[in-house]
Amino acid sequence: MKGSRFSEEQIIGVLREHEAGAKTEEVCRRHGICSATLYKWKSKYGGLEVSEARRLKGLEDENRRLKKLLAESMLDNAALKDLLGKNV
Repeated sequence: MKGSRFSEEQIIGVLREHEAGAKTEEVCRRHGICSATLYKWKSKYGGLEVSEARRLKGLEDENRRLKKLLAESMLDNAALKDLLGKNV
């Protein structure tokens, strides 16, 4: 998966600039993003501080890792059940 060009600090800075009253078109042009990206960031990071955004990213990474481990475990269990079913 491709990572973002912008860090959490930069995203929150752009959102604060937009919240301060700058027009959407100007903010998007200045930072090289489209308005859809700005509104997507606003829905995800709106109202967050930088430390909270970092914590959110860490929790998302941990959640992704745990989901992968669970999926691998479920595949192993399914394979073992198939083997045991064939031997009996």
